[in-house]
Amino acid sequence: MLLTDPAFIRRLESLYLLARKVLGGTLQADRKSTKKGVGVTFADYREYSIGDDHRAIDWRVYARLEQLMIKLFELEEDVTIYILLDASPSMASKFSYAQQLAAALAYIALHSMDKVVIYGMAHELKSIARPTLGRGKTLEVLRALEAADTFGQDTDLTQATRSLAQWHPKRGMVLLISDFFCPGGFAEGLQFLKWHKHDVFCLQLQDEQDRRCHLKGDVELECVETGQRRRITVTSREAAAYEKAVADWNAGLQQFCAKQGIGLVSTTTEVPFEEVIQGILRRGGLVA
Repeated sequence: MLLTDPAFIRRLESLYLLARKVLGGTLQADRKSTKKGVGVTFADYREYSIGDDHRAIDWRVYARLEQLMIKLFELEEDVTIYILLDASPSMASKFSYAQQLAAALAYIALHSMDKVVIYGMAHELKSIARPTLGRGKTLEVLRALEAADTFGQDTDLTQATRSLAQWHPKRGMVLLISDFFCPGGFAEGLQFLKWHKHDVFCLQLQDEQDRRCHLKGDVELECVETGQRRRITVTSREAAAYEKAVADWNAGLQQFCAKQGIGLVSTTTEVPFEEVIQGILRRGGLVA
C-alpha cells in the first residue's frame, strides 16, 4: 500500500472528517488551555486594568454594576504530536500496517493545525519527518513515512524517550506505535515521558506470529533483533508457555498504562487500520 496513493489519501480524509465530527477535528476530545485570553469560548470575568484591550470590556456588566469588567476566553493551544514509530527488526512483518496507522494520525493532526514530528525507533531514534505544521505539508510527510524502513537492533524505549526529551523540550502528545517487545522493558521509558509532562498514548501492534507458537520438534531459533541463535525442542508445553508469557507481558503493559494514566489500544494486523483509528476517535481520541 502506497501512502501517497490517491485512493489511500481519500481513506485518510474520511478519517479526518470523522475526527472533525466527533472531536472537533483534533486528536483529543478536550484540549483547552488553562491560560486566558482572546479566544472563542467564554471562561470568566476580571476587573479592567490600564493597558487591557478596551474591546474586551463587557458594557452590559458595566451598565448593571458600574464597574469595568473584561471577558476572558479559553485558548485552544496547538499541540506538537510526537510519533515514535517502532522500526526495530521485530516490526518487519507489521511495519507496513504501522506506517498506515502513523499516516492516518499524522494526517488528522496536520489538518487540525497541530505540529507533527515523526521518528523511527529502535536502539536509537532516527528522524522520519522533521517538525511540520499545516495541511499543505501532508504529502511531504506521507512521502517520508512511505520511504521509512526497519533498521537497527532491539527497541530501547528508555534511550528513545531520553533522546526525544533532549531534542524536543517542549511538552506535547507522544504517540508510540510498537509491539512493545522491549528487552529492557517499557516502564522506565513511559515513566520518563510522564515525568516530562507529556500526554502519552500507546498503540500496541502485534500479529499472529507474535501471539501464537506454531513450531514443533527440534528447531533452531534466531532472534530477529540480536541475531542470537539457540537450538531447542518445542513441545506443546513449550508452545503453551510461550503464549502465556506473551499474554502476561501484554497484560503487564495494560495494567501499567492504566495505573499511570496512559492511553492504550492493543490491536493486531488482522483488524483493518481504519477500524483502529475510528475506535480511537469515537472513544475520545488520544486520551487515557
